[in-house]
Amino acid sequence: MIALAANENGLAKEIGQRIRDRRKQLDLTQEQAAERSELSQQYIACVESGTKGLGDESIIKLSRALGISADYILFGSAGVQDQNRLLELLQPLNGKELMGLEEIIQVYLKACGHKEW
Repeated sequence: MIALAANENGLAKEIGQRIRDRRKQLDLTQEQAAERSELSQQYIACVESGTKGLGDESIIKLSRALGISADYILFGSAGVQDQNRLLELLQPLNGKELMGLEEIIQVYLKACGHKEW
């Protein structure tokens, strides 16, 4: 069991914030996220606030329930699963739509402070 302590350099709070942000992005309540992950709503609330750490099984359950990688939950970095999810979203787009999306992504990257491609 990995068991991340809630008081380790704010790591539990950072992880909780990532989980909360993703849950809200999916427009899920804590109760709905709990149901999807087969964890309790109270546990989800404690994890999101950083007052409770995560064990390995809980990380896996939340990863599956929220459609994000364990890498993202633990480190905030996109894993292959996260990149594949984006590729799946692109499948129905035609060439013109892809070009439009590319422009949007370039503007977004610039706004985030990344170099232009």
